[in-house]
Amino acid sequence: MRQWLAFLGLLLAVLLPGAGRAQNAAPAPPRTTRILFLLDASGSMRAPWEGEQRWDVAKRLLSKMVDSLNTYPNLELALRAYGHQHDNKENNCEDSRLEVPFAPKNAAAIKSRLKTIQPRGNTPITYSLLQSANDFPADKQSRNVLILITDGLESCKGDPCATSLALQRKRVFLKPFVIGIGAEREFGKQLECLGTYYNAADVSTFRTILNDVVAQTLAKTTVAVNLTDEQGRPVESDVNLTFTNNVTGQPEYNYVHYRNAQGQPDALEIDALQSYDLTINTVPPVRAANLAIKPGRANVLTYKTPQGTLRLQNPNLSPNLYGRVQAVVRARGNPETVLALPFGNRQQLLAGDYEVELLTLPRQLRRISIRQGQETAVTYEAPGILNSISDYKGYGSIYQLGPDGEQTWVYDLPAGGSSKINLPMQPGAYRLVFRTATATGSRFTDVRNFTIRSGQTSSVSLFGR
Repeated sequence: MRQWLAFLGLLLAVLLPGAGRAQNAAPAPPRTTRILFLLDASGSMRAPWEGEQRWDVAKRLLSKMVDSLNTYPNLELALRAYGHQHDNKENNCEDSRLEVPFAPKNAAAIKSRLKTIQPRGNTPITYSLLQSANDFPADKQSRNVLILITDGLESCKGDPCATSLALQRKRVFLKPFVIGIGAEREFGKQLECLGTYYNAADVSTFRTILNDVVAQTLAKTTVAVNLTDEQGRPVESDVNLTFTNNVTGQPEYNYVHYRNAQGQPDALEIDALQSYDLTINTVPPVRAANLAIKPGRANVLTYKTPQGTLRLQNPNLSPNLYGRVQAVVRARGNPETVLALPFGNRQQLLAGDYEVELLTLPRQLRRISIRQGQETAVTYEAPGILNSISDYKGYGSIYQLGPDGEQTWVYDLPAGGSSKINLPMQPGAYRLVFRTATATGSRFTDVRNFTIRSGQTSSVSLFGR
């Protein structure tokens, strides 16, 4: 009996992958956050700033910051400096060094090293960014954050913006913070492409920005997505939501939207140090670019996603002579296919105007409007049968006849094949045009008009020439 129960448990685990897991998954262990301070120690940092050298202000405030973070759980810090090992006249563009590697509770090591560094040389930002890729441990579960503090631009003909973007796309670090100290606003325009740029024109602002950047890194951020109908009522739900990192192009979060008994959407924990595009996977999808997510806040994003239902209804016919009829749905005025599905199905669609192409013979186009909370049905007439009782090999086509005698092509007989067919078609007036393969001229083309009626067979006889 015990062996049988063990076998049954194994079978359930294979057939029902979720059977071996709890309904509510246990919370994941907290991720480690790693902050690399990339500090400008080039010669320009000796410039005066409100009675002190810029370097002295930077190391003093940074020392206070790491002190305040020393007991923070699941946090590791590191320090890399550049421009401090060679004099400016040496024009060394590889003057960058990891001074304190990542470790928990290493404020003392960082403060001690800051006391010994003296600003001297160039500003090799690009080279330092590239080297920082090796500073972060190979841990895909961690949050890697880079904070660049600089008073100057790249001085080694590198491209720090392209380098930063490439490293973000490789997931080396999240979108960096860039703090320009003692700088004019025009200076910042050249650094905005590196990451999230802050202009610290005075010491007080620098202190505030440094505190704010670290707070953004460590604070919990939530996003609630509120889906409403046309009147703004919070009624829509159960839709897939995809948050895509718009730097890497990769989906970061996938959720199925939930709304509680009080009609409130739940709050989702989102890492605010990345930039996102949101896809609300209705049909067709609703997309929002560059979400305005404020770090450390309970963000609420609201979108109108009113939905109704399209019902593709088969007519009452037995047997179904067509087999399974498909339909192609497009937004009216847009040639792009929204979806294709067979008759006998229902599909929720965003409220709006659509064209539904029925793949009957001949094809039919229906213009419909989907309304919030309403069902719109589309059907087709029960077909009849075209029966060609002749059996000649040749070439021919079937045309649909309009009310004024115009004709529209709908079907080709198999080229060089038999004219004997048994073809389900929509009710209406038609014309069969056929020439045998053995005919010695176009003048021997045979033309026959016929009518198809629902549930009936129409026979057409051709004459061989």
